[in-house]
Amino acid sequence: MLDVYQADYAPGHVLVCMDETHTQLLGERHPPVPPAPGQPARFDSQYERRGTANLFLAFAPLAGWRTVQVTAQRTRTDWAHFMRALVDVHFPTAARITVVLDNLNTHARTSLYETFPPAEAHRLARKLDLHFTPKHGSWLNMAEIEFSVLARQCLQRRFPDQAQLQTEVAAWVANRNTHHATVHWRFTTHDARIRLKRLYPQL
Repeated sequence: MLDVYQADYAPGHVLVCMDETHTQLLGERHPPVPPAPGQPARFDSQYERRGTANLFLAFAPLAGWRTVQVTAQRTRTDWAHFMRALVDVHFPTAARITVVLDNLNTHARTSLYETFPPAEAHRLARKLDLHFTPKHGSWLNMAEIEFSVLARQCLQRRFPDQAQLQTEVAAWVANRNTHHATVHWRFTTHDARIRLKRLYPQL
């Protein structure tokens, strides 16, 4: 995985880190009190649970670009459509897209074949070079860092429905992309051989 991050990518070859998470949809039981001079806005501690929403995130660290899609669930079909958008909408001219992602059961080429006709699934599979993080090693995915930023800057408030969540997340994405915000990854293969020596085979 660390070698994937350190590789020299030729023009037309894109590196993307992908991850997903969920968040609660919460409605207000009582209308919030707007701010007034010398008084901040106030919210009641009680809320209404309105289910959950899933967020797919794709992050291209070398370009300082990301996209987030809000869905009602995270099925194989949802993942497959997110991957097709990555290929056809976001990187239509890319010859190859290297995708770093965790080893979830829905994150597989079989999901493409279960969702699309064989020829379409084959076309997408040929464009996608999937690299899975090791067991207990999801922290190696830079998309988790981007999700952490999203949680701190955007998700620490109540969203009553999926539409409002998508609107707020889209504004956050646009701002991050405008500033080409990225992750400065410093953990290298050399560091791993020193700090994670116990995990390497002993000859």
